Amino acid sequence: MEGRLARYRQGRNRADVQGRTVVVVDDGIATGSTARVACQVARHLGAARVILAVPVAPARTAASFKEADEIVCLVSPPRFQAVGYYYHDFSPTEDDEVVRLLDAAAHSLHRSREEAVHAEGAEEEVEITDGMVRLRGTLCRPAECKGIVIFAHGSGSSRHSPRNRFVASVLHDAGLGTLLLDLLTPAEEVDRTNVFDIALLAERLGAATAWLEAQQDGWPGRIGYFGASTGAGAALWAAAEPHATVAAVVSRGGRPDLAGPRLADVQAPTLLIVGGNDTEVLALNWQATALMRAPTRLEIVPGATHLFEEPGTLATAATLAADWFCRYLLPSPLGRDA
Repeated sequence: MEGRLARYRQGRNRADVQGRTVVVVDDGIATGSTARVACQVARHLGAARVILAVPVAPARTAASFKEADEIVCLVSPPRFQAVGYYYHDFSPTEDDEVVRLLDAAAHSLHRSREEAVHAEGAEEEVEITDGMVRLRGTLCRPAECKGIVIFAHGSGSSRHSPRNRFVASVLHDAGLGTLLLDLLTPAEEVDRTNVFDIALLAERLGAATAWLEAQQDGWPGRIGYFGASTGAGAALWAAAEPHATVAAVVSRGGRPDLAGPRLADVQAPTLLIVGGNDTEVLALNWQATALMRAPTRLEIVPGATHLFEEPGTLATAATLAADWFCRYLLPSPLGRDA
């Protein structure tokens, strides 16, 4: 059961049902034993109201079902035989289909929440000046947030990337703000050597950090870096600066090795997330871990490749990142003071 639970959730946290209405759905009940347990668990987790919804159940079982506040049942035959008798197709649902459906539901939920945040005007397009260059970014700061994460994306990506925006939406759900940033101008991106100019990218990231701190006007919160691919190398390079104020760093499928000897100077707690099937990058991350002196953890997402395109893998990475940033950016009891 634990193995199946881990596979279904794909790194997502259990839904919080405290004070909410919970609908327990089954394909039909005979004795009702598993449905009773499910309703009891929902109640134990703090559900304010529990509703059981089934297409078919014996009349006697439905009448004696006391574990739910309400029962919705389409058919209650007095001479019940078996649930499968009431289906044209009663073939089992495979685990792979369940994983796909849950993953699609999670993405839909995050998109809805992101649209709601945007509708409330919490998201704004910003422009950051670094010398003669103007960098474009998207800033989202939920009400009363105590931590903001700056995204440093890698090659071939941008602040509009669906992957970046999905991860950002997970951070928003956790109460964190985000600044999705393009470290290169459109003209600079044409030259591929700029994508691997880690010193340049880190300098731009530092300028964005200074801009963000100046914009907050006495805001007491903390700032974190989320880097992907070459952006992870830039994030760690910037975090190694003597006066860096970054409180935590997360790398997803990143190239921390590109920060070179500066890895030993990073003081911010760092989480390295790598796909289990991204073998070359995984080896580079193991090597980088050995060079770092700051609190560092390497998390491997099974079955994931470099872009985390496999079902559930990006959600797993996003949840790991949110947990890390909540631990080090937010005040106690969830923050690092706890």
